[in-house]
Amino acid sequence: MSNILAIAQKELRSYFVSPIAYVFIGFFALLYGYFFAVSLTFLVRVSMQAGMGMGGPQTVNINEYMMRPLLGNTAVIMLLVLPLMTMRTYAEEKRSGTIELLLSSPLTGVQIIIGKFLGVVTLFTVMLAVTLIHVAILFMYGEPELGPILSGYLGLWLMGGAFISIGLLISSITKNQMVAGMGTFFVLLLLWVISWIGDPASGSTTTQLLGYLSILDHFEDFSKGVIDTKHLAYYLSVITFGLFLTAKSVESEQWRG
Repeated sequence: MSNILAIAQKELRSYFVSPIAYVFIGFFALLYGYFFAVSLTFLVRVSMQAGMGMGGPQTVNINEYMMRPLLGNTAVIMLLVLPLMTMRTYAEEKRSGTIELLLSSPLTGVQIIIGKFLGVVTLFTVMLAVTLIHVAILFMYGEPELGPILSGYLGLWLMGGAFISIGLLISSITKNQMVAGMGTFFVLLLLWVISWIGDPASGSTTTQLLGYLSILDHFEDFSKGVIDTKHLAYYLSVITFGLFLTAKSVESEQWRG
């Protein structure tokens, strides 16, 4: 376990000794703040219409009209940012030649992979934690429901873990950071839109399978405050499968070395 933590600390330090971590956190917080302001403006407009009897809902649910769209937009930000975070994890080490030193060390491939995964997940967790400032402001001036917000953030965190595991896999098979970043983005985008293929109303086995593979569809219940074991199993399976394939990729690199 100490070896895994050492690798995680090394990975995390590599982000914070340069402006990389601060750029990612700042960019993520900036986009989240923008969508927060847009969602808040929409909520205020709907509330004013309801108060003046101008149609629309008689009572305005903050979670329904603000937090759910905000969490959905946050998932889009993650789709753009996380491939950039993971693209250097292995590709940069291959380019610089430090991967040979790492693979020749007493560390096992599994320890290296889990350590790198935990390092990136820690940085991602910090990014999500920064956005809680906005949520705290919302609680200061409103009365949102805490449960759906917590489940929504859990869904974002699990989705982020799935994104990161796929990013590690793509980064482990190339020396070029840009190729790793773009490859990760396209794979995640495919999993994002895969349920759009076919007719949802048909109820066919293929349509159901595509819907289950969609990384976005499993997030919907989390944003509604519902924690379903099938969604937990999906994200944990994607994380495990991604890390497993990364381990195989690293083992083949070690064997070739």
